[in-house]
Amino acid sequence: MNRPEWEAQHVDDVLPKAAKATGGFASGHAVVIGVANYRNARPLPDSVLNDARDVAAVLKAKEYCGYDERNVHLLLDGDATLERIRAALASVARASGPDDTVAIFFSGHGARLGDPVDPESALLPVECDPRTLDTTSLSEPELSAALQRFDAQRLLVLIDACHSAGAGSFKAAHAAEPPALGYSEKSLGRLAQGTGRVLIASSRASEKSLVFSSARNSVFTSHLLDALRGQAWTRGDGLIRVFEIFNHVSEMVKRQVPGRQHPVFKSNDLEDNFPVVLDRGGVKSTPSPPVSAADPDIWSQLEDIMPDLYPAGPTDQEIWARAGGDPSRLHLNEIGRTTWFRALRALRLGGGGSGIRRQSLIRTALEDYPHHPALASLL
Repeated sequence: MNRPEWEAQHVDDVLPKAAKATGGFASGHAVVIGVANYRNARPLPDSVLNDARDVAAVLKAKEYCGYDERNVHLLLDGDATLERIRAALASVARASGPDDTVAIFFSGHGARLGDPVDPESALLPVECDPRTLDTTSLSEPELSAALQRFDAQRLLVLIDACHSAGAGSFKAAHAAEPPALGYSEKSLGRLAQGTGRVLIASSRASEKSLVFSSARNSVFTSHLLDALRGQAWTRGDGLIRVFEIFNHVSEMVKRQVPGRQHPVFKSNDLEDNFPVVLDRGGVKSTPSPPVSAADPDIWSQLEDIMPDLYPAGPTDQEIWARAGGDPSRLHLNEIGRTTWFRALRALRLGGGGSGIRRQSLIRTALEDYPHHPALASLL
């Protein structure tokens, strides 16, 4: 089967009939929230609202992501009350099924509450009251419970919280001790529990999510939008997947603000680099899927093959070291498929150790599995 035929079949396998009939990503649903003008906090920059508006717009754009506009719920400022956020999440949970993709985006304040060692985090709606945050914020346990009600096996949560340009201390008249702003990484990990759940945060808990005074969008969301508009590296099959989004955003944020902001990826049980949006790159008519050179196809096949052969990750049977790599240069705090995605991304970008190459990795794996035809075909 030649490459264009394979790509067309692959897209057909991923997208339901409704998506192909409408020429869009009919299986996509989204809740997009932006809060800048808090009633009891100093306002955040206008970029917060721009972030939410622009994410919703690019998701609905036929020339980019192809979501049905009826499936994208946008809540800005006065509309982003706790009750309306709850209602939007419940509505999408009812409307989406197991084979659908759900994206939830929040731009605004996050807060860390309770025990400083193991805080409970919360997203802050427009009317949050620092005196009663336990009842006026979207707490981590409540959001986790809401996410558990989704049947969708492809769920992506994006949090761009605590912008440095308006780090929003609460009015002293309302609280002697304002809450610590931001979102703890333990909370992010707890929210990512469950099959097919991915959480991407704009920065580490110790960092601020940066926005420059002259910029329309925050640093994180600016590169997220670029990824959704087709600037991320993809397989060339007409789809943009979750790791491709994170890889692009993470690399570009760290390149733009070196050492100051590091996007965070959390997933507990992810077995599939699932599609999030269509990859149309601004083309208004529906094109044939672009045909890439062999290289991108080899990388995508490696993403499928290596986790099956070495399920514990690049340290399984010391495959990475034997191929000339340095495992200490990899992020190995997870195991399995997620670690392989990250390791192969590092290798593709020239990392993972000075002695390892794609060819050396394939040849070393063939020493263990000499009769693996798919692996042998990649040389």
